[in-house]
Amino acid sequence: MPDNSPPLSRRISWRVEALAYDVVNFILNLFPFAWISTLGGFLLRKIGPFTSKHKIAETGLKIAFPEASEAQIHKLLDAQWDNIGRTFAEFPLLHRIKAFSGKRVEIVGLEIFKQHNPAIIITGHFANWEVMATVLTQSNSPVRITYRKINNPYIDARVRKKREAYGTQFLVQKSGHKGGRELFEALNNGESIAILNDQKFNTGYSIPFFGENAMTAQGATRLALKTGRPLLPMAITRNGAKFTVTFYDPIPLETTGDRENDVFNGVLKITQFIEARIREKPEQWFWVHRRWPKTLYKAHKN
Repeated sequence: MPDNSPPLSRRISWRVEALAYDVVNFILNLFPFAWISTLGGFLLRKIGPFTSKHKIAETGLKIAFPEASEAQIHKLLDAQWDNIGRTFAEFPLLHRIKAFSGKRVEIVGLEIFKQHNPAIIITGHFANWEVMATVLTQSNSPVRITYRKINNPYIDARVRKKREAYGTQFLVQKSGHKGGRELFEALNNGESIAILNDQKFNTGYSIPFFGENAMTAQGATRLALKTGRPLLPMAITRNGAKFTVTFYDPIPLETTGDRENDVFNGVLKITQFIEARIREKPEQWFWVHRRWPKTLYKAHKN
């Protein structure tokens, strides 16, 4: 039988990366949450512009805000690096957050979540999106949250363990038929599910996003139409190292008998919600992800 195990060099590299991850986590846990958040933001504002991701973020901002001046784009770039730096630095300390008893998180519209639970919660990579997971998993309502597996299996295991430390135990891998079945079964069993619906999905629908078409996942809408569970939007904003998590009224879906058209319109409404939240706080979205087709990014380089 063929040996499908990774080559030795890759396994060694994974081990080294995991060791570095452990060292950084140990050091960060020695300090207060707000201090680490500020430090992370400061470091990424200095380091981020020298990475390959800077150009992706810059181009994305120019696609989304063609009317913005160079000075405005530069200011947004600096602020989004601050947000990303804070988010990454905060992750090892998220187990300290008590969403319903501490002063670090304000929850708006919790009654909407309780009223419509179980639901298909849709959101995006806003501010520190992991804080939204703490709210959902500390709400005493069972919620399954989708995630994308990290390539390094040792770091992936550590990240899953960290998420479990602040309450997240019902993770479902984001893509694949197995993950889809798990989400469908969870909804049928009275559990909510949470999906980040703002990243490129090559087999999705081409949906207008800031005026330019972007491939967008349709799974959340299909599940809502199939199960009758509500599509419940959720978002987060940050103020330094403090957060406001907001639940919004459900997104209404049409059932005209034309399923594909109904799915398309549902995905369009989700995308419009995501865009509206980004416009409110553009510096707090994950711009380093290449959301639009590569051809559009290349066109903006010229």
